[in-house]
Amino acid sequence: MSQLPHTTGLGFKPEHFHAIMAQPGAVGFFEVHAENYMGDGGAPHAMLTALRADHALSLHGVGLSIGGAQGLNPAHLDRLRQLIDRYQPESFSEHLAWSSHGAAWLNDLLPLPYTQETLTTICTHIDQVQDRLGCRMLLENPATYVTFEQSTWSETDFLTEITRRTGCGLLLDINNVFVSATNHRFDARAYLAAFPLTAVGEIHLAGHDTEDLPSGPLLIDSHGAPVADPVWALYALVLEQTGPLPTLIEWDTDVPDFATLLTEAARAKAALARAKGRQSRAA
Repeated sequence: MSQLPHTTGLGFKPEHFHAIMAQPGAVGFFEVHAENYMGDGGAPHAMLTALRADHALSLHGVGLSIGGAQGLNPAHLDRLRQLIDRYQPESFSEHLAWSSHGAAWLNDLLPLPYTQETLTTICTHIDQVQDRLGCRMLLENPATYVTFEQSTWSETDFLTEITRRTGCGLLLDINNVFVSATNHRFDARAYLAAFPLTAVGEIHLAGHDTEDLPSGPLLIDSHGAPVADPVWALYALVLEQTGPLPTLIEWDTDVPDFATLLTEAARAKAALARAKGRQSRAA
């Protein structure tokens, strides 16, 4: 499902390339968005080739539209297969979302109703992805801002059933859990208690923005701020149950210098060390 080391990783930003090369071993793995490397060559591939020589790699897709009603784009799948053959990443992941309809590309990760129809569609698409890519994928839980009256499954039951039917793993984005829980006024801890943690192969942590509305706070999954304290608390809660898992710090907008990202990664690394200590004492 995922062969990433059980330590901390960072999303790769080209502006940090020289700092990364000057500090080998500072980060356990890097994650890149697959769609940024679908050209044939140039500076992006030169940097990724150098990065891959010394680091584990997580390939994170944002363009498959797995939840879309139409079939998957075979050309996009072929490009993903070429990337996987070229870089042999330790993990491939995508999102529980849709982003295209017909010939229209909507450049966003849009929410789905959790119904029998969408469950069947998503499982069919995941089977196609895993068959074409020749690997087990991880599916990421979404941050959402709307819910659907048509939904007949809870999100956690929906994800559990997807893993049962397809054999895929899950990428647990804990900031997404906190954002959705705040926006929809449910208990994030209860959500995590129902989440199929045994299927989790990677964790994402990120920052969010807050808008104060008359109805209460609205959180935006911005990836442009430090991880918030309530998200760190939920992360610790998850690690108490799972033990150490590969953990990525996502920071994609208003990107700070590499040293700031290392500080965030160090905080996650300390939590992983505590989880490993508990695991050793219990053995």
